[in-house]
Amino acid sequence: MYSIEIHGQFMAAHSFKGDVFGPAQALHGATFEVDVALYAPSLDAYGIVADIGKASLVLKEILDELNYKNLDEINRFAGYNTTTEVLCHAIYQSYCNAVYEGRLGRPSNAFDRVRITIAESSVARASFEAPLGESRKDVR
Repeated sequence: MYSIEIHGQFMAAHSFKGDVFGPAQALHGATFEVDVALYAPSLDAYGIVADIGKASLVLKEILDELNYKNLDEINRFAGYNTTTEVLCHAIYQSYCNAVYEGRLGRPSNAFDRVRITIAESSVARASFEAPLGESRKDVR
């Protein structure tokens, strides 16, 4: 299995509901470091999984929608705590949608799975990884 990985980041504010979150229940900010791994069982005619430039542009566009925003005010997250795990899945869905739209230059069936990893600090991160077809399910 071949893979490429790309990296991006965004800064956002959010708060959590639930005593388990302690002081994070209050509005606070974070800088999220995002890694996307895209897997394919074979390379294309050019010997690549996907064009890294296109893959990076897709990630940038997705993260630009979150950057400098209060995540509590984004309709997509209404009713959800925007935990790192929830953000992983949301970015996974958006990224897979771009793959289905052919924005990486290969048909979606050329890819096996996608993994999104988000570091919320230097000591904590979360991931969501699934086959491409899982993006059609809302498991937030």
